[in-house]
Amino acid sequence: MEEAYTLEAVLAARARIAPHVRETPVLTSAALNAHAGCTLFFKCENFQKTGSFKARGACNAVLSLSQAEAARGVVTHSSGNHGQALAYAAGLRGIHARIVMPVNAPETKRAAALAYGAEIIACEATNAARQATADRVAAETGALFIHSSNDPAVICGQGTLALELLEQAPSLDLVLVPVGGGGLAGGVGAAMHGLRPETRVVGVEPAGADDAYRSLQEGRILPSLHPDTIADGLRTALGSHTFPLIQARLSEIVTVSDAAIVEAMRLIWQRMKIVIEPSAAVPLAGLLEGKVDAAGKRVGVVLSGGNVDLDALPWPALE
Repeated sequence: MEEAYTLEAVLAARARIAPHVRETPVLTSAALNAHAGCTLFFKCENFQKTGSFKARGACNAVLSLSQAEAARGVVTHSSGNHGQALAYAAGLRGIHARIVMPVNAPETKRAAALAYGAEIIACEATNAARQATADRVAAETGALFIHSSNDPAVICGQGTLALELLEQAPSLDLVLVPVGGGGLAGGVGAAMHGLRPETRVVGVEPAGADDAYRSLQEGRILPSLHPDTIADGLRTALGSHTFPLIQARLSEIVTVSDAAIVEAMRLIWQRMKIVIEPSAAVPLAGLLEGKVDAAGKRVGVVLSGGNVDLDALPWPALE
């Protein structure tokens, strides 16, 4: 594990993807600082290419392929953000991207992947069905499988976010990051360990998709059989690469309710005037529910993406 996720590997990923991704801004909000009782620095990956941090990992993975590997095309399974990002990255190299999407994936994310040139293959909305369908497509077409999180090149690509964050907001005491498959959390944890090991990295996960929290408690990967959360981007299970990295580099994982996720999402829309998706609101939800001790601290908050379905906004859930 140590050799794959060094600071040098993350720095190499940054150099590789720099022409193709944005250095996203860090925004602040006095109102949310007062609400949370700490100083918040929001890393806005909703302004990233394809609308989420996934562009970082997908570009690093695709641009790392040899010519022979790239010629086979790529395939993945994704509820949307990684699918869009892989389609975008494949387009940079002029290769074909096949995206297996669960039938309950947001239509806005499906449409975006199509717009980037991907071929969409539908599957049932379970982790087992997603993987089985992607495996079948890979076997039939010869396409190279690029996992949304459980891939060293993807993880190092996601870690580039942390390099920027520490340049934009130095001396952070704490970084809050959403946890789904663990690629983002693991990459941020690896980069932070290399640059500023005294900064605590805390993962925040929906209570309805809490396999990472349970896995850490048990010391082994527990399956995510029927994840049920509004944060659709965080329904992916941990993998063989991400689990040991999270064990080594995250201080802890906490869980939050969907009600808190919706409230955090609405606060960011109202106070910061920016559009984020439910998965991106999960870290702030951890503060709203008092799951993380951040009083008086300098806290980085990763807003992972902004690909929200505007025809299915969750505000009525609070009425």
